[in-house]
Amino acid sequence: MTDFAEDAQGLIAGYRRFRQGRYREQSQLFRELRDGQQPATMIIACADSRADPAMIFDGAPGELFVVRNVAALVPPYEETAGLHGVSSALEFAVTILKVKEIVVMGHGGCGGVAASIAAAAARPVGRFIAPWVEIMTEARDAVLSNPSVSKTDWQEAVEHGAVGQSLANLMSFPFVRDAVADGQLNLDGAWFSIGRGELHWRDPGTGGFAVVPSEAPV
Repeated sequence: MTDFAEDAQGLIAGYRRFRQGRYREQSQLFRELRDGQQPATMIIACADSRADPAMIFDGAPGELFVVRNVAALVPPYEETAGLHGVSSALEFAVTILKVKEIVVMGHGGCGGVAASIAAAAARPVGRFIAPWVEIMTEARDAVLSNPSVSKTDWQEAVEHGAVGQSLANLMSFPFVRDAVADGQLNLDGAWFSIGRGELHWRDPGTGGFAVVPSEAPV
């Protein structure tokens, strides 16, 4: 019998609950998914363990194509040599899976946003984190240079701004831009309040965020 490391015991217990619960209830769906996936929606979210898109959107297996990274960032389109993880996932989602919707979802208390704000004060965080969060520099600087935004509101304002920055960067990808222009793809932004369990949706016209009602209108 396999002896699992102590640190893995929680994962193994979770797997067993999955097998006895959700997998048993949806075994037919998993058998169908064995041969491929056809998600209609791509979610670009933060790697933060507290903001799981599948849980927030109550997604079933096969419904959401999810990419998670520090601060839910999308880099601008570029063809330089290197490892383009987010870009390759985006290309696969749009050109192969033909997703109809891409949602960039930030969240409250984001450590990546905090690292970006720290970098503005010449306190860069991490060998790899610091250059990665430079993606949101334009959005961050717009907040920090705005006298109408108090310092206590910087974190959430930059979290919102970073979502807008990533949406703008999405449109720098030719295949995204073409799909949007053809009416085949829609782009949206969202922000999740961990403490309140609230989802806020971004208005594409104003860039503002409004709470999504937790119950459907009657």
